[in-house]
Amino acid sequence: MASSKEYLEFILEQLSELDGVSARAMMGEYILYYSGKIVGGIYDDRLLVKPTNSARTLMPDAAFELPYEGAKEMLLVDNVDDRAFLTELFRAIYEELPTQKPKKKNR
Repeated sequence: MASSKEYLEFILEQLSELDGVSARAMMGEYILYYSGKIVGGIYDDRLLVKPTNSARTLMPDAAFELPYEGAKEMLLVDNVDDRAFLTELFRAIYEELPTQKPKKKNR
């Protein structure tokens, strides 16, 4: 089941206090970026985030779920109605993620 555009728009609205949040469609689902880093995604109308230490601390009871077959497990965010919590969660995850390396140009 692909994720709905409406759910994506809802999540982006919940994160609207953060500058630099964007989404990219990928095979019927959406990858979520915060200031250029992949923080999580929307899969089957579920918000899943990378299982960083801070995410596990902020959501100690969160379930680990697969975004799709063959992928690494991610944490399910149940509390999507709380804007302040989502903002804090994305900021905390962002701080733990490595800076992305620049892509090499083909010659």
